[in-house]
Amino acid sequence: MTQLSITAARTTFLAMPEQVAKAPEHAISITKKGRPVLAVMSWDFYESLAETLDIFGDPELTTALRTSIAEMEAGQLIDHDEVVARIRR
Repeated sequence: MTQLSITAARTTFLAMPEQVAKAPEHAISITKKGRPVLAVMSWDFYESLAETLDIFGDPELTTALRTSIAEMEAGQLIDHDEVVARIRR
């Protein structure tokens, strides 16, 4: 994660969109007196984080996700053709 003081962030603010575009899965930490106070990130990364928090905040979705991961790890997979056939029924 890139870290900038609030003073440095002020002078480089207009260049930040290009900077986050180079590493869209990372945020820029803005510090004040050496402590992080803000994060600047791409909108896509923000939406991804918000969606992840929504999923993990919903007990039913979290259970379904854990079940799906366990099924995948156990080799209980369904190929694409079978999924399409089930949808068409």
